[in-house]
Amino acid sequence: MEYRPLGRSGITVSAIGLGVMTFGAQTAPDDAFRQLNLALDAGVTLFDTAENYPAPVDAATQGRSEEILGQWIAARGVRDRVVVATKVAGPGNAAGNMNHIRGTARRLDRVNLVAACDASLRRLGTDRIDLYQVHWPERPITTLRRSRFSHIPDAPDLVPLEETLAALGELVAAGKVRAIGLCNEAAWGVMHCLAAAERQGLPRLAAIQNGYSLLDRQFEIALAEVALREDVGLIGFSPLHSGLLTGKYDPGAPRKLAGSRSSLFAGFEARFKPAVLNAAAAYAALAREHGIAPAHMALAFARSRPFTTSVLMAASSAAQLEGNLPAIDLALPRELIKAIDAIHDAHPNPG
Repeated sequence: MEYRPLGRSGITVSAIGLGVMTFGAQTAPDDAFRQLNLALDAGVTLFDTAENYPAPVDAATQGRSEEILGQWIAARGVRDRVVVATKVAGPGNAAGNMNHIRGTARRLDRVNLVAACDASLRRLGTDRIDLYQVHWPERPITTLRRSRFSHIPDAPDLVPLEETLAALGELVAAGKVRAIGLCNEAAWGVMHCLAAAERQGLPRLAAIQNGYSLLDRQFEIALAEVALREDVGLIGFSPLHSGLLTGKYDPGAPRKLAGSRSSLFAGFEARFKPAVLNAAAAYAALAREHGIAPAHMALAFARSRPFTTSVLMAASSAAQLEGNLPAIDLALPRELIKAIDAIHDAHPNPG
């Protein structure tokens, strides 16, 4: 396992992390413990969750992912060996109705941030969060997962980024948080926060967590240069694009596979656009030509990018995670990278 600096925070994280979004819903606690043990034994130190997990979001299970992660950390006695990352949900979260989390006044202001952080600390059973992330910006980001920009005016009561950053700074000063990050952000938001932090003496961003995969390389268009030049590296989620890069979805195959997200989550089939399936099939064929499992190639590619700090593996079962762990140390030869880029140029960002 390779270990990399988390921005300029002084924290070091594994180049492969484990996302626990399914823990407490799709993944039962005993299987979750097996996954966590497998990951730790493989050298994983970064474990990422959120206050609104597990997915799908539901009031009955909200917070269970944090609780399970915290229970495992306590049972194994590994708090000083792991980097715990979690997220605060604001009104911009594109995860359905979440009024069960602090009601309709859920904002990214000081009151909500303090309440959210304290609740996450209780569920995690710890006195500090190593990386505390804003799950979605409060303002609408219309370029994420889309090929063009749409202008949506800010709400009159929008909480400014400076106010959110100042509240996060209070959490850092109180010792509840070690480093801060953004998720699902655009280049403007990252640069604005960096400038505000320098201007006001507030904590500097350590990372940005956005989606990144062979089917969605939009991070490279503007954010990659920011990540490299400003030491705000990518923590890439969904590197397998919700399973579409595992090779199990062929253009002519059934869309609903037993036990997969396509059979469990309503509306998942909307992802099966011809352009997505054709690109995924091309990547799978390329991987197999080189004797590599498609999932391993996708994970290794995301990890290999110079702007990447860590890539989040996530699995619904320990067996699935065990099958993906060989990608941890896989190095892709230059000619394979060139072939990947050729497919990307022919099928740019279909996901």
